[in-house]
Amino acid sequence: MVEKNAGLALQDDETEIGFKPLYAQVKDQLIRRLVDGTWQPGMALPSEQELARQLRVSQGTVRKALDAMTAENLLVRRQGRGTFVAEPEDARILFQFFRLASDHADSGGAFPESRLLGWSRASADEAEAEALSIASGAPVCRVERIRVLLGKPLLAETIILPLGIFPGFDALDEIPNNVYQLYSSRWGITIAKADERLKAIAAGDADARHLGCAPGEPLLLIRRIARDLEGKPVELRISRCLTRDMHYVANLP
Repeated sequence: MVEKNAGLALQDDETEIGFKPLYAQVKDQLIRRLVDGTWQPGMALPSEQELARQLRVSQGTVRKALDAMTAENLLVRRQGRGTFVAEPEDARILFQFFRLASDHADSGGAFPESRLLGWSRASADEAEAEALSIASGAPVCRVERIRVLLGKPLLAETIILPLGIFPGFDALDEIPNNVYQLYSSRWGITIAKADERLKAIAAGDADARHLGCAPGEPLLLIRRIARDLEGKPVELRISRCLTRDMHYVANLP
């Protein structure tokens, strides 16, 4: 059976190669509600039955779309209460983008605190511009901070943000530990996914001083491009990690 809707041009769930399955098209429409602010962080969603009525598709198709969004941490299901738009401060959202874990099994699910070194307005260099899909020389804000986990300096971090997307970031009086929550609450930008590249490097003098290690000690360089709900790059983050007592965790399908 093909479910038709003039606004969505929906196809059958089992469709030809080259066409999106029906639930994926429904998911795209629901994500649009997050992008345009119709659904705000923490907001309860209408019931599956109501969404199915609005979109003129089956309840099962809506459920499959919501399941996919929940798996991507865009939504949160709460037993007996319904489905809600995820908030960036939710612990599992934070850990979705933090892949370092202690070698000690009894350390628990600790999340790092930040020690700010400073932030300032700058001009994007060519590498930053390419990563963020902005013009070379465009205004950005560079944030330098140290992340501390279980009382020990873990990584030195540089965050580069395009001021065309985050106007006024360079003029903030303070920057919280959870910047993703700040992006959402102040600029309406939700980090939905990220691409990371890892490389082994040697600690330079500045990083060695901040991390309490010897110059030349091995560090793990993590270069992350964070993307919003539409897949646009909005943040470049470069982290130099001391991995004496830590390891990087990746869960593969």
